[in-house]
Amino acid sequence: MEPSGPQWVNRFPGSASPDDLLPNFRASVRAFLHALGDAGAHVRIASTYRPPERAWLMHWSWRIAHGTDPATVPHLKTIPIDWQHTGSGAPNPAAARTAAKAMVARYGIKFAPALASHHTKRRAIDMMIDWTNSLHIRDASGAPHLIATTPRSGLNQSLIGIAKTFGVQKLIKDPPHWSDDGH
Repeated sequence: MEPSGPQWVNRFPGSASPDDLLPNFRASVRAFLHALGDAGAHVRIASTYRPPERAWLMHWSWRIAHGTDPATVPHLKTIPIDWQHTGSGAPNPAAARTAAKAMVARYGIKFAPALASHHTKRRAIDMMIDWTNSLHIRDASGAPHLIATTPRSGLNQSLIGIAKTFGVQKLIKDPPHWSDDGH
């Protein structure tokens, strides 16, 4: 088994492409992205599909970095990782926590990742949206809207309402997260 650490982050790569979403949600996201582009908004996509193995590594690295005892992490046959850092024979909790923190930093994790999520089911996209001044955007039916309120980001309530017309819903407690049902 190989000790945990940042070398695991490049394994089981995820995607930041809308092409890797489920077909119906992919169409919804593309239409919303097109409307945002036409309106002059800036969009940065961080993540779409996340393989279950990547989700597992992200979840447990976060948990260990935030206090979970590495000895309590369940073993997964497809990922031969040594969370406890037992190379010297005995567990090394300090090395385990340091390695987990390095993984969290390298993954760029800001919020506790779930083991199974809409990302592993191809039903979510993490993206940051912003614009300057006012945003002139059309909803899914083609009706024009002017967004002159703040914030000028994906947390704007007017934008969230417009996104919903496309079938793209915002999870408010996770700033970059959008999905097909708001979870």
